[in-house]
Amino acid sequence: MIDGIVAGRLHTDAEQRVDKFGKAFTVVKMKASTGEGESVLVNVIAFDGACQDALRRLREGDAVALAGTLTPRVWTDKQGNARPALDMVAHRALVTEAPLDTGPAQD
Repeated sequence: MIDGIVAGRLHTDAEQRVDKFGKAFTVVKMKASTGEGESVLVNVIAFDGACQDALRRLREGDAVALAGTLTPRVWTDKQGNARPALDMVAHRALVTEAPLDTGPAQD
């Protein structure tokens, strides 16, 4: 496993689930851009309450940076091509929120 930070855009809305012991967790998929114009799918799971809250406030297409533990893997697309992916256990989410509209500028 690798500790890292991944920045990208949510590919799905976050979904809260509950395990068989009654503990809540949140899952979401995001796409992170590589330097070569491609994107990598990141399967994210979060157990930390603050991280879950931040993810659930976001919607598909929103930008986010996540810190956590990464596990690289490969999946096969419909055409049979091997594609890289990452599984992440997110510990922290960095979300930039739009500035508040305070009205017209004062001179």
